[in-house]
Amino acid sequence: MVSSNPTLVAIVRLSLAVSLTASLIAAVVGMPLGALLALTRFPGRAMLVVLFNAMMGLPPVVVGLAVYLLLSRTGPLGTMGILFTPAAMIMAQTILIVPIIAALTRQTVEDLWFDYRDELNAMEVGPARRIATLLWDARYSLVTTLLAGFGRAIAEVGAVMIVGGNIDGFTRTMTTAIALETSKGDLPLAMGLGLVLVGIVLAINAMAWAARLWSERQAG
Repeated sequence: MVSSNPTLVAIVRLSLAVSLTASLIAAVVGMPLGALLALTRFPGRAMLVVLFNAMMGLPPVVVGLAVYLLLSRTGPLGTMGILFTPAAMIMAQTILIVPIIAALTRQTVEDLWFDYRDELNAMEVGPARRIATLLWDARYSLVTTLLAGFGRAIAEVGAVMIVGGNIDGFTRTMTTAIALETSKGDLPLAMGLGLVLVGIVLAINAMAWAARLWSERQAG
């Protein structure tokens, strides 16, 4: 059904492009940030850890409203002119999933630090190399972290609805299309899109799991 409908193909393509881009940006920001929190001690660190853990449950509509106010014509970033575009949707999703990736990365790296602390201290490895070393060593576990962020992004409705506007052919994603078609009473189409969404999430998780098993076998 989806492959024969150009409109639905465009919706699926946009959903993947927005969520994968947001996940990549969030990983680039959140993983080093989480590792830094795990390996450094400074005043206010505990508060930051609690804050990131709490932000894992950020209400999407609140994030959408905040981004909308930032990007609106009278907002501080209004001159960028990206409200109601995919770029605004990527921004909103990135803000939503950075805390998830940072918090989960911090916990993973902190656990590894307890195992490798004596060795790295004995080798006098600097802070930057510690972060890089532990992130690399935790790469298989961090795949799960990245998938958690991607799952939150692609399943999100409220924020992308607010900042994207659900414009047909431009900013309509699978989740916003499902909400729209359900409100219109077109349940077969909504259910079809829902099945496609679930199938994509399952397929990406399966590929990531297969890649992890292959890498572990190669390393062994």
